[in-house]
Amino acid sequence: MLAHFLEEEGLATTQISLIRLHTDVIKPPRALWVPFELGRPLGEPNNPAFQKRVLMSALGLLEAPRGPLLIDFPDDTPLLGGAPVMLACPYVPPAEDAETTQADRLCKTFKTEMTSMRPWYDQALKKRGRTIVGISKLTPEAIADFLCSFLEGSTPTQNPRQDVSLAYQLGYSVEDLKAYYYEAITAQPGADVLSSEDLDKWFWENTVAGKFLRELRGICLKNEDKLLQQTAARRIIPQKTLLTNTGGKG
Repeated sequence: MLAHFLEEEGLATTQISLIRLHTDVIKPPRALWVPFELGRPLGEPNNPAFQKRVLMSALGLLEAPRGPLLIDFPDDTPLLGGAPVMLACPYVPPAEDAETTQADRLCKTFKTEMTSMRPWYDQALKKRGRTIVGISKLTPEAIADFLCSFLEGSTPTQNPRQDVSLAYQLGYSVEDLKAYYYEAITAQPGADVLSSEDLDKWFWENTVAGKFLRELRGICLKNEDKLLQQTAARRIIPQKTLLTNTGGKG
């Protein structure tokens, strides 16, 4: 471990830990465990005073003699002031074409919602100058078309990419879809400080896309392709979301 090597060379090290159990096993020379969600080692964004406290606490461990030393940060992330943020997803009325199948109507409604989210996504891209959407190498419109092809009841005959398997492309497309929605919604005023739990709750409980992915998962779990089954089981819906909605039965 680099920290141990540097200590041997006479250079004191310290770190911030988000997973206490791992740090306790690794036993680095000095570590500050913080009770924040993954990806936010300094706590919530836009709170420089609190983030400085975390940094100074971690740096303060350098004054301690050689460890291993694992100290718990005493405070959770403070609640930010202001009114609660209400995430607004465009209302998309269900398609009501009696001559089409339920799957066709779900896909039509899903695509309409994706299109409605595009202005927010474009604003997020302009504001941040970057996006994590792109692993599938498909446009948002092409992602919707590809995912909807699975709802026809059989394995799609066309894989939009020849360099990866159909199952991998399914996983990539689902990841891009979720990133597209999350980036779009966090472009709304005040939404950039919400926790991942708040965003997950919004996505899985309040969007057509969440409903669509549940349907997609069920269909792919029944597919004869074992790799598609594995992708459906592990990559479409987070395990914690499945447990929440099934009373812990998975």
